[in-house]
Amino acid sequence: MNRSHPTPVHFTPALTRIVATVSVGFVVTQLDVTIVNIALARIATDLHANVAGLQWIVDAYTLAFAVLMLSGGVLGDRYGTRRLYGAGLVVFALASLACGLATGPAMLIAARAVQGAGAAAMLPNSLALLNEACRHDRALRARAVGFWTAAGAISIAAGPVAGGLLIATFGWRGIFLVNLPLCAAGLAATLAWIPAPRRHARELDATRARPVRSLDVRGQCLAIVALTAFTGAVIEWRPLGFAHWAVAGGFALALAAGIAFVSLEARVRDPMLPLAMLRNRPFSAAVLFGICVNLTYYGTVFVLALYLQHARGETPLQAGLAFIPLTGGFLLSNVVSGHVVARYGTRRPMVVGALVAGAGYALLMAVEAATPLAFVLLAFLLIPSGMGLAVPAMTTAVLSSVEPARAGTASALLNTARQAGGAVGVAAFGALAGGAGAAQVVAGLRAETAISTALLLAAAGLAWFVRTGPTHAGASRAAAARMSESESR
Repeated sequence: MNRSHPTPVHFTPALTRIVATVSVGFVVTQLDVTIVNIALARIATDLHANVAGLQWIVDAYTLAFAVLMLSGGVLGDRYGTRRLYGAGLVVFALASLACGLATGPAMLIAARAVQGAGAAAMLPNSLALLNEACRHDRALRARAVGFWTAAGAISIAAGPVAGGLLIATFGWRGIFLVNLPLCAAGLAATLAWIPAPRRHARELDATRARPVRSLDVRGQCLAIVALTAFTGAVIEWRPLGFAHWAVAGGFALALAAGIAFVSLEARVRDPMLPLAMLRNRPFSAAVLFGICVNLTYYGTVFVLALYLQHARGETPLQAGLAFIPLTGGFLLSNVVSGHVVARYGTRRPMVVGALVAGAGYALLMAVEAATPLAFVLLAFLLIPSGMGLAVPAMTTAVLSSVEPARAGTASALLNTARQAGGAVGVAAFGALAGGAGAAQVVAGLRAETAISTALLLAAAGLAWFVRTGPTHAGASRAAAARMSESESR
């Protein structure tokens, strides 16, 4: 096939059903990243949760999602991707039910963590199933991955809007209970439309002369301890003070666990984190870029939800509708990004995207409780427009900076780092906005957007270290194929 002039690709009915099935898992995992933010004010009132409790409600999900994602891919390799994907749907549904029935903050936080574990089983294995369904046709696989990616991007951007509508209709518990029919439909479709593997995953690996990766249990445990301790210390820093034993001890534990984790990963045969990969400057720069993007975005959405409802007095529905420009910005910029990357390479859209998003954060530095909503909405349009331009370029940069055989590990590391960055962003920025009254929320929003602006400027600088060459049609298709393989690990 002439890669410069790809022939049109068409979905068969069977492939269409598979794409729809695996997209359900991606949609629910991404939706629950942001949908809960709009419900925070109602949850705080109903369950008597303070700001630190609200941060844990958001971060319990993101932390579990981040630290278990790599293991979810390994377990899928060992026990079958279809089985792990279905199990993830079941766990996610049961945890969502527990969230909807929660009688206190502790129960809701625990259920959110279990939700994150279900999401970690679903996400890597959903794309593994898609990869397997299109394994004989790279062009078809690239198109299928495009639909899968679009479903996730739209759901994460639309989360606050959907949350506002659900809360207005069913109350805050509705944002969790809506997952039950979605997961049930996904599980039924998995059993009906995704073919069972003919052989066990271990046997398939043997026929391909590739040993099954072992599960790095010690590394997994150390990663959980390090990230959870650090995030918890950041959350509790403001209410308790740095000198409090829980805060100082949390930072000390995070440091000790982090050092032990790095030492262990340098010695084990199948590490969670291949340290040699981090010595690749373009790869490391792109991953740090992704951390900056997620840290600023997740943290800002958390604080903006507090600002809209606590400082401006908006209802959850009004606050959710205010986030509509986020969805529109993502949609428009994602469409443009592919063409820009194909023509100009990855560096320019990453730099321009970071600067545009940074300009949006900079606008929010001037907000007051009485600032006209139109001014706020302009920032809501600039931030996702820049991110939507930069993130696809960032993903392409990560995949093009490593050999194809390591694309799976590269993408897994990128996604794990981004989710961890998002959890830290909610913890840190939420601490800035925590306190009594609208004035503290506004002051926190100004501080965190100033930090976000600085981080996005730093991200634009990091982009200069990534590869910059434009991709022709064949290269673009190959990169998309590598992306589909990467997410399946």
